[in-house]
Amino acid sequence: MTPFAYSKPHDVAEALRLAGPGARFIAGGTNLLDLMKENVARPERLIDINALPLRDIAVTGTGGLRIGALVSNADLAWHPDVERRYPLLSQALLAGASPQLRNMASTGGNLLQRTRCYYFYDSAVPCNKREPGSGCPARDGVNRIHAILGASEACVAVHPSDMCVALAALEAEVIVIGPGGERRIAFADFHRLPGDSPERDNSLADDELILAVELPAAGFAEHSTYLKLRDRASYAFALVSVAAALDMDGATVRRARIALGGVAHKPWRKVEAEAVLVDQPATAEFFALAAERLLSGAEPLEHNAFKIELARRAIVRALTEAAGVQP
Repeated sequence: MTPFAYSKPHDVAEALRLAGPGARFIAGGTNLLDLMKENVARPERLIDINALPLRDIAVTGTGGLRIGALVSNADLAWHPDVERRYPLLSQALLAGASPQLRNMASTGGNLLQRTRCYYFYDSAVPCNKREPGSGCPARDGVNRIHAILGASEACVAVHPSDMCVALAALEAEVIVIGPGGERRIAFADFHRLPGDSPERDNSLADDELILAVELPAAGFAEHSTYLKLRDRASYAFALVSVAAALDMDGATVRRARIALGGVAHKPWRKVEAEAVLVDQPATAEFFALAAERLLSGAEPLEHNAFKIELARRAIVRALTEAAGVQP
């Protein structure tokens, strides 16, 4: 770990004055500190934002829910409004990490998690995400946990968050602030695919701070589920995860949302796959067709072709559970 300066501002304006390319905001530090210990992240300054007033959970004027960036994953998962109105989000949070980490991890920090790729964490090997232009050894190496969708020649890493998969399905918005003021980012646009610049995980600028995440009023409370498939029952990242949310009229699907985790550089959605289900009966036949559309274009690597069939079956299972029909 390299030396760094430390600041603890007491208001957002002061935090923004301290921000810049060599600085990093820190809240729970559950990912950033790991990166610093492995010499992957080497910030010149840490800006501790825990004194900022960003811990509220409140109903918005449009009936949605605003979640402050410093709300812990544990408090969010067990919040009465989240459990009642957005059970998909609660399930996803409780599927992630451990109780101790959920007590520390923040909402904003969860959005900014970096990949758990072996090669990214190993500073003895090249990695385009860590050192642009150095290469991607995962493409021809041990790549069982890596991407099957949206990858590039430069990077095949996957985003590790469970919470973000649920937020993608719920079509959340991220509210950020920088020197130019506040702006809203649709969740679908917050994280980036790797392309030829995999070092950039998201659309947040160096001098911007996440203030909150906002959920729309519709939470799919009656028909949603989060399914996580992993190598062991707890404290493991997803090989494949599915956030499935349906709006039902009897046995007919009126609206559908499906997001995948563990398969791409960001939570994976395709509106055209969800459209397959609209105004159709909630049957295995249509669920399988939606899965085919969502996974179209998948390009497996040497060791992760199993993810395609695993994801296909997981999508059908998650939609079946969300619809509440017998398999």
